[in-house]
Amino acid sequence: MVIIKVENVTKAFGSNIAVNDVSFEVEKGRIFGLLGPNGAGKTTTIRMINNILAPDSGQITINGHIASPLTQKMIGYMPEERGLYKKMKVGEQLLYLTQLKGMKTSEAKKAIDFWLERFEASDWKKKELGELSKGMSQKIQFIATIAHNPDIYIFDEPFSGLDPINSETLKEVIIELKNQGKTILFSTHRMEQVEQMCDDICLFNRGKAVLQGSLREVKASFGENTINLEFEGDGSFLDKLTDVRINNRSTNFAEIRVLNGQSMQDILKLAMEHAEIHKFERVQPSLNEIFISTVGEDNIKNEEA
Repeated sequence: MVIIKVENVTKAFGSNIAVNDVSFEVEKGRIFGLLGPNGAGKTTTIRMINNILAPDSGQITINGHIASPLTQKMIGYMPEERGLYKKMKVGEQLLYLTQLKGMKTSEAKKAIDFWLERFEASDWKKKELGELSKGMSQKIQFIATIAHNPDIYIFDEPFSGLDPINSETLKEVIIELKNQGKTILFSTHRMEQVEQMCDDICLFNRGKAVLQGSLREVKASFGENTINLEFEGDGSFLDKLTDVRINNRSTNFAEIRVLNGQSMQDILKLAMEHAEIHKFERVQPSLNEIFISTVGEDNIKNEEA
């Protein structure tokens, strides 16, 4: 069942076309990731889904209803630009925001206490937002987004400003919401989070949706053209390789994308001549590699050719 449907949507700001004829669908009970470099059109698209901006052409529907103030009430939305009141106390602010979404006072207080405890933030209830760090404020914004228990959640860069421990907690909660049948759309630059969480993705570049589908199918479509290499010794041999792109290189590891039909056996032979090989594995590319090859230098050269 399709919950969010974006059909041939375009949005321009003056001469700048921020979103150019974009279409995609988000299905019920799935986690959908919007990916892309800065300025690709992700946030503008999210704002149109939330009826903050209106498309110049095309149509967006939520649960079969055209995006409007009515559909806004169906969504828990966490914007990239956080919108909390710094002079209000945490508990008062969360109560105000949940009541705006139609919750009764007793239900709102119960939900707020539950989520504050879940995020180990109960002690912040009487603090002003201005007293909190960026990471703490981020967690309060997340609680404000989910506390009224909508069926649809939209998060714009939800992991920004969070340390690894709190990012993991956020990830766990998002997956729990999915397991409850909630529908989730979020944008992020953090590819590892997408690989761990998303069912479906849509990759934006220069205002267009350039790659989309289920994460598993997208990765399979790129084939097993990548090598994960773990070794011990002098890694300078990597600089001698041709027709490859090397990602995630470190002292004893490299992710190598093979280009132009380069022989993987030749790569292995060269590696064995210079280092002790602990792992040489042919795999599907990481999402980070897919991202780079689709919107990065390699893709641009292919288009020019």
